[in-house]
Amino acid sequence: MQIFMLKIGWFSTGRDEAARDLLMTVVDKIKDGTINGEIAFVFCNREKGEAAESDRFLDLVEDCGFPIAIASSKDFKPEMRKEARKDQNILRQWRIEYDGEIEKVIDSFQWDLGVLAGYMLIVGEEFCVNHHLINLHPATPDGPKGSWQEVIWELIENRAGRTGVMMHLVTAELDRGPVITYCDFPITGGAFADLWAAMEHKLETKTVAEIEKEEDEKEPLFLEIRKHGLIREFPLIVHTIKQFADDNLRIEGGQLIARGEALTGGYCLSDDIDKTVE
Repeated sequence: MQIFMLKIGWFSTGRDEAARDLLMTVVDKIKDGTINGEIAFVFCNREKGEAAESDRFLDLVEDCGFPIAIASSKDFKPEMRKEARKDQNILRQWRIEYDGEIEKVIDSFQWDLGVLAGYMLIVGEEFCVNHHLINLHPATPDGPKGSWQEVIWELIENRAGRTGVMMHLVTAELDRGPVITYCDFPITGGAFADLWAAMEHKLETKTVAEIEKEEDEKEPLFLEIRKHGLIREFPLIVHTIKQFADDNLRIEGGQLIARGEALTGGYCLSDDIDKTVE
């Protein structure tokens, strides 16, 4: 009889509807018994009043009754943060000090695994070492870094033929920690064919940066890539967390251990994930 219950620390900026949906997807899978775990707390780097979307996220967390831990990154040493935009050494120090602030607000919680889902800040090296953290990233292991918006625009810039979604161990290197699970999918042919043709037509007179500035997230090709990625994020994050909850995966000494052996390269779940979205 299984007695271990995974205690999850959930980290999110709550910047969009997807952030809310990701949390509720995992919550629903906890409720129906798919994931043997519980949400120990939800951390957000925005306070109420900073943005409408994050306010909705925090309202949702409150409605669910989960403990909330908040440390506004916007209000934390703003002058130092401003200088950090021009100096990487200052930025690194700001991250270390801000992570110290996070430690204060989560200190009272007992948790086994931190899940970064829509968390828009880079975590400092010391925080990564002190805690077991995994991150959802909207690209393949060798794909673009950055936010999902940055990833998609880079895919368009490079005329990429495939993209994907992955879960990886959080390290100080942005979006490049050891891969846990991933899936990939094509972004050419089918519904994409006409959208790429329209994009190529736009690129005859404009740069990708100009198109981004004019159309932002409403650009049709951008939207289609996002749609196909997003529907894969939900089953991938559930599958990954379930592996930790079932004790099939562990983090030991900064390494991923799968059933007693080091996991290298991660699990490719493209076929399994595709079945859930067909």
